[in-house]
Amino acid sequence: MMMEKMMARSVRLLFAAAGMGAALPALAQDAPMQRVEITGSSIKRATAETASPVTVINSDELLRSGKATVAEYLQTLTVDGAGSLPTSFGSGFAAGSTAISLRGLGATSTLVLLNGRRMAPYARADDGQKSFTDLSTVPMQIVERIEILKDGASSLYGADAIAGVVNIILRKDFTGLQVRGETGWSRYDDAKQNKASITYGQGDLDEDKYNWVVNAEYSQSDELKASQRAGRDWIGHGDIRPWGYGLPTQYAAGYISNGAASPSPTGSLLNPATGQYVSLPGCANFSKSVQGDPRGGCVWHQDQFRSMQPEIESLNLYTRGTWQINPNLQAYTELGYSERRSSFTMTPGSTSGTIIFPGANNVPQLINYGSLINMDASHPQNPYGQDVRLRYSMFDVGPSVRNAKNTFNRFVVGLKGNNAGWDWETGYTHSESKLDLAWTNMINMKVLNDALSNPASSLFPYYIGAQAGKNSPALYSALTRTATSHSTTKLDIVDFKATRELPLALPGGNVGLAIGGEHRQEKLNNPSFGGSEDGSINSSYTAAFGDSKVSAVYIEALAPILKSVELTGALRYDHYDKFNSTTPKLGIKWTPVKTFALRGTYTEGFRAPSAAENNTRSQATGSASVQDPVRCPTNAAGVPTPIAGASQGDCSISISSIKIGNPDLKPEESKGYTLGLVWDPFDGTSLAVDGFKIKRENEINPVSYAEAATRPGAVRNDNNLKDAAGNVIPNSGTLLVVQGAYRNSSFTEVSGVDVEIKQRLRLGEYGKATIGLTWTHIASFLRAESDTLRYQFAGTHGNCDTSNCMGTPKNKLNLTASWDIGAWNFSGTANWRDSMKNIRYEGAPCASQFADGTVAPNGCKLASFTTVDLSTRWNVSKQLTMFASVANVFDKVAPLDPLTYGGMSFNPLDNSGAVGRYFKFGAQYKFF
Repeated sequence: MMMEKMMARSVRLLFAAAGMGAALPALAQDAPMQRVEITGSSIKRATAETASPVTVINSDELLRSGKATVAEYLQTLTVDGAGSLPTSFGSGFAAGSTAISLRGLGATSTLVLLNGRRMAPYARADDGQKSFTDLSTVPMQIVERIEILKDGASSLYGADAIAGVVNIILRKDFTGLQVRGETGWSRYDDAKQNKASITYGQGDLDEDKYNWVVNAEYSQSDELKASQRAGRDWIGHGDIRPWGYGLPTQYAAGYISNGAASPSPTGSLLNPATGQYVSLPGCANFSKSVQGDPRGGCVWHQDQFRSMQPEIESLNLYTRGTWQINPNLQAYTELGYSERRSSFTMTPGSTSGTIIFPGANNVPQLINYGSLINMDASHPQNPYGQDVRLRYSMFDVGPSVRNAKNTFNRFVVGLKGNNAGWDWETGYTHSESKLDLAWTNMINMKVLNDALSNPASSLFPYYIGAQAGKNSPALYSALTRTATSHSTTKLDIVDFKATRELPLALPGGNVGLAIGGEHRQEKLNNPSFGGSEDGSINSSYTAAFGDSKVSAVYIEALAPILKSVELTGALRYDHYDKFNSTTPKLGIKWTPVKTFALRGTYTEGFRAPSAAENNTRSQATGSASVQDPVRCPTNAAGVPTPIAGASQGDCSISISSIKIGNPDLKPEESKGYTLGLVWDPFDGTSLAVDGFKIKRENEINPVSYAEAATRPGAVRNDNNLKDAAGNVIPNSGTLLVVQGAYRNSSFTEVSGVDVEIKQRLRLGEYGKATIGLTWTHIASFLRAESDTLRYQFAGTHGNCDTSNCMGTPKNKLNLTASWDIGAWNFSGTANWRDSMKNIRYEGAPCASQFADGTVAPNGCKLASFTTVDLSTRWNVSKQLTMFASVANVFDKVAPLDPLTYGGMSFNPLDNSGAVGRYFKFGAQYKFF
């Protein structure tokens, strides 16, 4: 028992460091602890340590950060990586949601729990493929703590826990009445946020035999337009020519190239005599951009319309009741409801989209409206006397606004008790997510075709550009529509677990045992927008359908084989309709002296194919930028160079990718390793170092964009190039679409190290202070498509096949400091991410070029970025607390990033550098 107490001291300090103020006793205290259950283990123990690395974040740290939501806080942690979904990513598939991606392995490999149980996933898969839990449904003010398990846990929780587990634990025993309010604004007096909450609880379990707590939280955030950052260097700018770039960058449009044209607000017509597009007049009436297209196009940029952050309004309700029926039996129930409305402004539609939808037997069909819709010879704006192609961005219709309403409800009822030496718990959980999307100003393509090219139609002619004022309201009424969809996911779970100490004594103590099981059923119904099923609106078809049932049992054991050595083992069996999975986990902890311990784990995990991936009725069309290998090959110097007739835009062109469900998919499988130490070298100092390696095999992916672009099946426009002799080069037109079914085709292996250091300082009459450092280093992030095709993403801007192409910095660091003196607390956090090569993977050519053809930016490197946040709290009285914070105190500007599509000219990792210095002020009052 003495050795156990010694280890308890070491590990409690570790958790305090890892959690940056975790809700655990100070290391110097040897006071007895209640038996607790930590995420990643079902065995209750006298101390909070396990062989696995766990970070614990308490409510004080969460609220003191000044972050608006749980997701916003978690996304500042060094363990979060590529595939994370920030609120600002309003142009993505899952716009309006938020998610965390541990180790950069994607939200699908990170299991999120609420009070230890699963939640129904968001009702629209990210990238049309990835099912995930929406963190925005979690109320922030009632959070008690967050436990982050940083290794695999499929042996306990089943599917998805490959990279780790985020367990958000809400308050269960609050008493009194407390109100809290806060408001925030940027240094530009915009992007305002307001939040208010009320929490009420009554009853003491020991005295009254019950406790009931209820929390209501309302928040509202203003929309932030890209144009509102016009004076903040390049932030929000679609036009980055002032910083040395060329004309055809990803947020630019309206320019004309050889035999092709980007849609413009005046309209461009194809001159049949020359084979070149000619712009109609009136550009100054529409575009705010500086012109300069040598071919006379009407250049415009997306920041004229787009949001940088959505408008959000949300309501969270939560209540829990607990009843102590007798000393050995407790009943509880939880009810939760969340409603979140978001609105994100996009650009106007165009007449020349490429639309994809399922045909017979779900075979993808494609309509290239760019070649189908022509301006009729008799149209008053057609000077050529014959039908001609046009490229037109419909400013007269106006921008499309993407409205999302996500409602989430959750019901839990359970019993827990102690009988015959067993601590046991059982419960039933039902949760449901509903998503209603409404995208305004979508174009009815059949009406558009008639209005431009059918003289017999009552809607003909549709005047474009400078003459659009001649159109009737009736035409616009027929031409536009609000596209809607209603999606749902449902999750039902029955679970049971029990744990006890066995009467089997080993030299280090008694053996601990846990057993458990669950049965769950998940249903997904995500239809596409009305009108997209036949290509009649300017949106491709994206839908997913399916249901799954799984039954599982597991067992876990803890064996203190010596006073200094503890072994743990777990094994889980999951039965699905189409496959079975058995996943083990082993752990060891060795404590040779009271201030030092070694620990390590081996774990196996899996992820089941989602309904979006394995159902033949499921199909999605995504987009990303690629280097066109035909029109912009890499030259001998390793620089992408457009061939004659092509343009620089072909070197980083945005294309569509069709993804099709495959019923023959197998589950992804993983193996993970951790090896680390915890050490208290000096009084008040703690150190934790953990190396990790995760290999995920049989990965479910479509063909990568880069690979698909080289395949003969890639769909191209018919503006083929010509060689030096004037001969047409077949299949060399502008790249439009690539496609491929999902497949088990690759593996990803990520390895690195986490370092966590904490120093406590006792300052006598000047109070006490804590300094902490958390550092995550990614040594390797390797993805292998085959034996010969491999991508190393560590330190690069890839993987751009995942959401928002934020990149994989090798190093991320958080440095924290907190000082308590009297009734005051002062805290500060410095957040740093490493620089990244502006390449899609190691060995690839630079992904961006300046106008003169040299690599960009900064010698093909995205600069590192650092921000500092400060906060203070004043306990005015026992009832009243006031607090304030400043994010990005030094108002650092995020580096210009020309490749990511998650933020307009800045990386989503650097969002605070895009918004600018941000202030918050609030107060909390507890009545009793």
